Amino acid sequence: MATPKGLSKDKIIGDIDKGVSTIRKLNNFCEHVAFVSQVEPKNVNDVLNDSSWIIAMQDELNQFTRNDVWSLVPRINYMNIIGTKWVFRNKMDEYGNIFRNKARLVAKGYNQEERIDFDETYAPVARLKVVRLLLAHACMCNFKLF
Repeated sequence: MATPKGLSKDKIIGDIDKGVSTIRKLNNFCEHVAFVSQVEPKNVNDVLNDSSWIIAMQDELNQFTRNDVWSLVPRINYMNIIGTKWVFRNKMDEYGNIFRNKARLVAKGYNQEERIDFDETYAPVARLKVVRLLLAHACMCNFKLF
């Protein structure tokens, strides 16, 4: 990075590759960092005392409701109950500053048995043939792909 005339790099305070930090960016960071926990908990007992993680957990549960991704079904005697587990992570920006607490509720799928708890598995993976077909069709129809 070039320095303006009359200035030397040894007079610059901070990381030169970080770019310009404006007061507006600093205000947004300071306002947001007050509501984010800096500690990444290992279990739910550590989370229940921290309001920022409880908000993250509530956001995850609200996403389930908003997206209508689960429904309660009656239990059949021969089926296993699949438990859940909370996973907690701190999300960081490109400078290593924590900007968000992320809580995920995941299923313990390793407790399932094939043909009892599920019949088939599905993974949305595109085959190379399908990608080639899509590209050929896009070229024929003059589509612009990004």
